[in-house]
Amino acid sequence: MDYNLLAEQLSSSDEHRVLTRLSPVIADPPEGDQDLRKAIFVDTETTGLDPSLDEIIEIGMVPFIYNAKSGEIVGTLPSFNALREPGCAITPAITEITGITPEMVSGKSIDPNDVREFMSGASLVVAHNSKFDRPFLEKFCPAFSLAPWACSLEDVPWREAGLSGGQLQSLALQSGFFYDAHRAQTDCHAAIELMRRTRLRDGTHSFLSLLTKGRTPHFRIWAISSPFSLKDILKARRYRFNYEEDGRPRAWYVDKPASEVQTEIDYLHKEIYQTDASPIVVVKIEPGDRFTNRV
Repeated sequence: MDYNLLAEQLSSSDEHRVLTRLSPVIADPPEGDQDLRKAIFVDTETTGLDPSLDEIIEIGMVPFIYNAKSGEIVGTLPSFNALREPGCAITPAITEITGITPEMVSGKSIDPNDVREFMSGASLVVAHNSKFDRPFLEKFCPAFSLAPWACSLEDVPWREAGLSGGQLQSLALQSGFFYDAHRAQTDCHAAIELMRRTRLRDGTHSFLSLLTKGRTPHFRIWAISSPFSLKDILKARRYRFNYEEDGRPRAWYVDKPASEVQTEIDYLHKEIYQTDASPIVVVKIEPGDRFTNRV
């Protein structure tokens, strides 16, 4: 039976949509193109959500070639994937999410030097939710603190590409492909393919939006002493709370480009503090310091 023919026939009908299994596009860039760059897409699986307490149990890294001017993704290069036995327990809940069992990581380790060597030469590090991955990776391998970062969750306006939500698996399904989710290397390939095949309403590559936003200075807005009763509202607006005793405020914060800072401050005055005399602190974040918890 010719399944490809059947899929083509179904796709021609307005009553059906066909999903195909993810098949990464291998990079075969033309020689001499001065606009081509290499980026690294990274993903981690961990024992939990707190980088000060939890540990990495899997790292996936997939290099890919892109055009720095157009944002076109040419394809991927050979990848890196490794498991690591943590010093804390892998709970049944984490196994359910990641598919990784204690037996799978028993006796295994990841050398930070191997990670550093693999990511060398990359002009950019990208993750789908860099706010989560960067703190874990900086703690594990300091080279990640020196690289510029971008985020396919926050830096791509998926609605302008005709997609809704931000969960990677959902975005992939809306874009016509499926994959085995929640393993580091596979998630990397899925995110790269998602950006490779999507364009915004104006016809530009979705990855160009990420590049543009990644090059733009941002500002961290600290909602100091915001009412505890409104914490869920801030969380819904993608604020994060700093629980650490690290010299930074123990408060909710969000990063915004310069064009959105005043709008966010006005929102906090009106909806959160309900006064113009609000203890808001705004700190400039350079492109290389986005998504880190060091500033």
